Amino acid sequence: MWVRKRLDIGWSDLASAVVNCLTPRRRAALVERLEKLWSPAEEAIACLSVRSGLDLWLSAVQLPPGSEVLVSAITIPDMLRIIRDHGLVPVPVDVDVEHLAIVPASLQRALTPRTRAILVAHLFGTRLPLEGVVRCCREHNLLLLEDCAQAFAGVGFTGHPEADVSLFSFGPIKTATALGGGLLRVRDLRILAEMRRLSAEQPRQSRAAYLRRLLKYSAMKLLSQRHLYGAVIRCWEGLGGDADHLVNGSVRGFAGPDFFRRIRRQPSAPLVALMHRQIARFHRQRLVTRAGKGQRLWEQLKGIVISPGSQCDEHSYWVFPVVVDDADRLIAALRAAGFDGSSAHSMCVVPPPADRPAVRAETAESILPRIVYLPFYRELPDGQLDRMAAVVRSVEMTCEPRRAEAPAASRHVLQPGGRT
Repeated sequence: MWVRKRLDIGWSDLASAVVNCLTPRRRAALVERLEKLWSPAEEAIACLSVRSGLDLWLSAVQLPPGSEVLVSAITIPDMLRIIRDHGLVPVPVDVDVEHLAIVPASLQRALTPRTRAILVAHLFGTRLPLEGVVRCCREHNLLLLEDCAQAFAGVGFTGHPEADVSLFSFGPIKTATALGGGLLRVRDLRILAEMRRLSAEQPRQSRAAYLRRLLKYSAMKLLSQRHLYGAVIRCWEGLGGDADHLVNGSVRGFAGPDFFRRIRRQPSAPLVALMHRQIARFHRQRLVTRAGKGQRLWEQLKGIVISPGSQCDEHSYWVFPVVVDDADRLIAALRAAGFDGSSAHSMCVVPPPADRPAVRAETAESILPRIVYLPFYRELPDGQLDRMAAVVRSVEMTCEPRRAEAPAASRHVLQPGGRT
C-alpha cells in the first residue's frame, strides 16, 4: 500500500542527528548559525515549534485583553488555544476554495474597533497573495501574522516582507523536517529582543527527549515502506484498530496533558543542528519535481473534483486534498487499489465568537469535512499517480450528485531557480 505521507528526511540526516544527541556541542553557536542562515538581517528566532513561537510573540507584544485576532478560517486548534490563553478572541475570516485566500467581504465583516491583528495561514503548499490583507492592516493599524508552516520553500522565501511575523515549521510531516522546531522572522527588533529574553528564561528540551523522538520517527520511516506499511495497517485493522487514529496520533507534536508546559521550552542543540542541516542542504529542485507531479495529477482530476488552492499562482503541493461528497466511498476505493487515502487531519474551522454568529466561515465549514487527502509525494511513480487518478475519476464520475467543475484558469507552477 502506498503510504499517505512520507517523512521528508534521509537516513543520513537521522544518523547525523543521533550523533549530535550523543556529542555535546555549543548550543549558542548553533542557534546563531541557524538564525543567520534564515535571516542575514538578524530578524530570526529559533523555537521549539511554531506553537512555541506564536506563544512567545504574543507574550512579547502584550495585546490588550479582549482584543480580537482575525484568523483565516482553516487552521489548527492549538493556534486558537494559544490566542485564547493570552486573553484574546479569535475571529474567523472565510477563504475561497480555489485560492484559499481571504475573502474581502468576510474580512470587512469581521473587523471591529477591537481588532488588533490578522493571522493568515498558507495551506497545503500554497502561497497566498497578501496584498489586500497588507492594505487592510495599513488602513486599520493592524499587526500581520503569517503562518507558513505548510509553505516552506527554502531560504528564498522566509515570509512576506510586510508581515510583522512569519512562522515556519519543521515538524514531523513538514517539508525538510527536523522532526520538530520552528523559525520565526520578526520585523520589529524590539519585539524580537523581548522574545529572546523570554525564551532564555524557559527550560531547554533535553537531548534524551529529542533522541527518543529521533528513534521513534526512524521506526516510522522504516515502517512506511510500501509493503511493510500495508501489512502493518492490515494487521492493525484486523485487531479492531483504527488506521487513522494510529497514523495521525503517532505524528501529533504535542499530544497529551500540560500543553503549555510542553511548548514553553527552548529547542535542544541537536534539534537546532538538524534544522540548519535540512535548510542548508535543501534543493529547490525537490519542490519543482513535487509541483510537477501535482500538476500532472490535477490535470487528470480537474472538472471531476475540487482541490482547494488549485488556482494558486504558487503551489508546491505539500499535500493533495480533494473535496468530495462521499469521502468514505472514495477512501475505500483507494485503499482497495493500494492507496492509503484519508480524511483524517489536525485542522479545524475557526468558530465565531458566541456574540457574533454572523461571521461564520461558511465556505470553510463546507469544504473541510469533505476533504480527502490523496497519497502524494515526490517518490510516487508517475504510473502509480496516473492509476490513482483513474480510481478517483471512476468513483467520482459515478457519484450522485455530480460535483460542479472547478474553474479551469491557468496556474503557474514552480520552476527551477524560483521562477513561476
